[in-house]
Amino acid sequence: MGNSSNRIPYVNLQAQWKEEKDDLLPIIEKVLSCGQYVGGEELDKFEKNIAKLCGVKYATGLNSGTDALIFALHLYGIGKGDEVITPPNSFIASTSAIINVGATPVFVDVLPDQNIDPLKIEAAITMNTKAIMPVHLTGRICDMEPIIDIAKRNNLVVIEDAAQAIGSQYKDQTSGSIGNIGCFSTHPLKNLNACGDAGFLTTNDEIIYNQSKTLRNHGMANRNIVNHFGTVSRMDNLQATILNYRLSKLEHVIQRRRDNAKVFFDEINMVDLYIPEEKTYEFNTYHTFVVQTKHRDKLKEYLFSSGIDTAIHYPIPIHLQPASKKLGYKEGDFPITEKQSKQILTLPINQFLSEVDLERIVSVINKFEKDFL
Repeated sequence: MGNSSNRIPYVNLQAQWKEEKDDLLPIIEKVLSCGQYVGGEELDKFEKNIAKLCGVKYATGLNSGTDALIFALHLYGIGKGDEVITPPNSFIASTSAIINVGATPVFVDVLPDQNIDPLKIEAAITMNTKAIMPVHLTGRICDMEPIIDIAKRNNLVVIEDAAQAIGSQYKDQTSGSIGNIGCFSTHPLKNLNACGDAGFLTTNDEIIYNQSKTLRNHGMANRNIVNHFGTVSRMDNLQATILNYRLSKLEHVIQRRRDNAKVFFDEINMVDLYIPEEKTYEFNTYHTFVVQTKHRDKLKEYLFSSGIDTAIHYPIPIHLQPASKKLGYKEGDFPITEKQSKQILTLPINQFLSEVDLERIVSVINKFEKDFL
């Protein structure tokens, strides 16, 4: 079973660096030696390659996934007085982006799999609603077919928060290609990860694409002409270079994570542990592997004492955060989200887990049920 004194980390960026060091150092040196740090061939290459992967015409490299969300809202003219429907169980960036353009987030509750419940969206639509922002949490794409239908009937923009879902698929469609615009993060903890902050947006709209490239560079048409005031949100050429290299390994990373998930599905037999199934039309890339149990805190402590690190994504829903007080929500408004926040636990799923690691995680969870339940 392995020695419990050897901790199983939740993430293992050190192992990634050890595996890639000999390949990455010459690549990094080449970028630093050429002196082209902002823009250039590597960024152009990344945008072309990532657009192809996502099944869209265009991609724009940015400095974070949060900026991708802010850009998406801004590019579709969403701002003060407008409302955007989104779930309250996401990472704070989705709601923060809405607030930062002056719009109002309108929350709706989620399904057992943690993704937004399409059946609750229509009732939240008002005359001020301009967009729906589904969040593809854990690497599973939301049930997009009814969401797109609702959006079309109500003339709404669909902004995919696909920060956790690079390469995920839903009914033969890839994340970032289903809505009007897709927003991605390549934060170091993502499946496709940079060595720092970076992100990108995807679209099939040439006008939106061209506007996004201008917006990320102060709104400059060239070095001397500014047509619109923009901001600075360029993906560094160094990060683009690293991402181009890691893009070639992404298929392997995803497959390893899916293999690890299969072990958990097949071998964890704790009765009081809910694991959302992967439907036949889904292809989950398992950015995270989240289980649910009313014994969450005890199980987390038990795993930790057995040398296994876990995480919670996320223990406090957005509508109950101190920053959300002005939005007027209260405890009890979204019962499924609130119940899940007390029961969710994220197990290690990273591609560097060994068979022994996986066996140990399974064994400890199954033993927990025998010892405590």
